[in-house]
Amino acid sequence: MRDKLNQPLTVEGKSSNKIKSTRGKSFGYQVLGFGSGSAGRAATDPYDINLLVIAGGGGGGGNYGGAGGAGGYRNSYNSETSGQNSSSEGALTLTSLETYTISVGNGGAGGVNTQQGANGVDSYISGAGITTRTSAGGGGGAKSTSNGSNGGCGGGGCGNGSGGSNYANGNGGSGTSNQGRNGGKGWASGSSPSGGGGGGASGLGADSSLTQGGAGGVGLASSITGSSVYRSGGGGGSGYNDSSGAGGNGGGGAGSGTSGTSVAGTANTGGGGGGKGAGTAAAGGSGVIIIRMATANYTGLITGSPSVSTSGSDTILQFTGSGTYEA
Repeated sequence: MRDKLNQPLTVEGKSSNKIKSTRGKSFGYQVLGFGSGSAGRAATDPYDINLLVIAGGGGGGGNYGGAGGAGGYRNSYNSETSGQNSSSEGALTLTSLETYTISVGNGGAGGVNTQQGANGVDSYISGAGITTRTSAGGGGGAKSTSNGSNGGCGGGGCGNGSGGSNYANGNGGSGTSNQGRNGGKGWASGSSPSGGGGGGASGLGADSSLTQGGAGGVGLASSITGSSVYRSGGGGGSGYNDSSGAGGNGGGGAGSGTSGTSVAGTANTGGGGGGKGAGTAAAGGSGVIIIRMATANYTGLITGSPSVSTSGSDTILQFTGSGTYEA
């Protein structure tokens, strides 16, 4: 009897070696995942995401300067309009186990006294297997007697006449194709300069009159987060005797004359900053990148602390700073 107990254990006539083989197969799903991605994840089918990519807005110009243009606006959600009232862009197809980089641009600084406003910073999403989708930073507003800068949306120009009926004008900067509109012209008569409005995602920046600053161009509305929100409005130009332009709907800041305070573009809208008569003009608003996908595809593997919400069967990530997403 003792000899039989010392023999190798068998199950249904199989040796212990065959038992080990069976156990290995029972854990095979784990082996397939090793080295394939985060936490041993297995690859899944590619899937689409929709995007709203908005860059930082441009800063307003000093010395009765033009306003900052809004950050470039690119949208692929639900056939909504993209910048310059162009057609909606296509969705992006992500590959599972790949990590995608999200970079959100800051707004440009406002000009100090005779300085031009700085352009906003680009926003983009990039990674393996996709074409990087970039929105251009908004153009800075012009200082006295100069043109607004080109950008996602163009900065407003600034005029400065030399006296009497000698009018001079500065042209608005140009917007980027399918991202935003041009800035408005600035005008002046003698000692009465004024700045043009910054371009918006949908509307042109308004030209100034001889004393009235131009209004900022209107932005565009999107419901990618589940409710309709306007973003990428241009800033308002400065005006003589504080007759300044209003900011465009979508986060654009209002301009001011010598005694007032110009208004910064709203954060995370890409709004342009308002121009200023004397002193420091306002900065542009920072951009944002919003990603919407089917909740069934969402992995939860993110960095950078975006806000996460749901709408119906979709999950929405709103990046107000840089980060990553692993598909």
